[in-house]
Amino acid sequence: MGQIELKGVAKRFGDAEVIPPLDLTINDGEFVVFVGPSGCGKSTLLRLIAGLEDVSGGKIEIDGRDATAERPAQRGLAMVFQSYALYPHMSVRKNIAFPLKMSKMPQAEINEKVTNAAEVLNLTNYLDRRPGQLSGGQRQRVAIGRAIVRSPKAFLFDEPLSNLDAALRVNMRLEISELHNELKTTMIYVTHDQVEAMTMADKIVVLQAGRIEQVGSPLELYRSPKNRFVAGFIGSPKMNFVGGAEAAKYDAHEIGIRPEHVSVGETGAWRGRVTVSEHLGSDTFLHVETDLGLINVRADGEVNVRHGDTIWLTPNPACIHRFDAKGMSI
Repeated sequence: MGQIELKGVAKRFGDAEVIPPLDLTINDGEFVVFVGPSGCGKSTLLRLIAGLEDVSGGKIEIDGRDATAERPAQRGLAMVFQSYALYPHMSVRKNIAFPLKMSKMPQAEINEKVTNAAEVLNLTNYLDRRPGQLSGGQRQRVAIGRAIVRSPKAFLFDEPLSNLDAALRVNMRLEISELHNELKTTMIYVTHDQVEAMTMADKIVVLQAGRIEQVGSPLELYRSPKNRFVAGFIGSPKMNFVGGAEAAKYDAHEIGIRPEHVSVGETGAWRGRVTVSEHLGSDTFLHVETDLGLINVRADGEVNVRHGDTIWLTPNPACIHRFDAKGMSI
């Protein structure tokens, strides 16, 4: 079991309230991602769940048990940090086994758990190497292996891929997703990268200034953002926003349209000049200066458009998002 429930949980540092009281339920076996810009409180919230920070108010329950005052070791959770935090003088085998050795587990049981974790993480051939002989992705897998052997109720990941290059991040993203499918254990994952959130999560928690803006599946947040902040944060490239008279046509203070929902043609609703054309193979990203402002377009990879061209843009009316003066969806 690995259900975690936050009831009115808050955090203050002196007079500064970084996390106002919030409620959140994380169900057993879910892969939940906390996402938001830097300083939104996502890592602080994770540390509160782990017990690395004391709550200033509210209650944290793990499988129905009040764990608010429990020390980290009592909560049955395992945390994987951005830094690998491996012992450089120890082999991979000893690094993975270290928490079990500290708990005085019998050696035979330790050996079995380490062997099983190494098989799951494709580390069997590296058990006798030291961290300095491994790639960044392999070292991160060792850190995950050290968490796996503890058989935790939930895994807590604090931006674990930030130190990896782009290709390794993609590979590790897939590996962590496959690991979740295999272990069926609750995972809470913190990232500022909304692409990671969209591709990995069962449920995304979007945070801003310590407050939960919206909770939902990736597609729910993409299709039905609750407000302008969520609409602008979820999706890559980001949503375009248009106000003024154009928005008034839709009875809105402001409208939003995603780049993939704007078509390019010889005629259309909005006239503009291409300022940047990024050809990426399957897609072409166009940055178009119009009377409404800069509009980003995600077009077909073979579209024949270049810098300086004058083109016409047409938003898909079925995909327009409307917002009121407070930024709430209408």
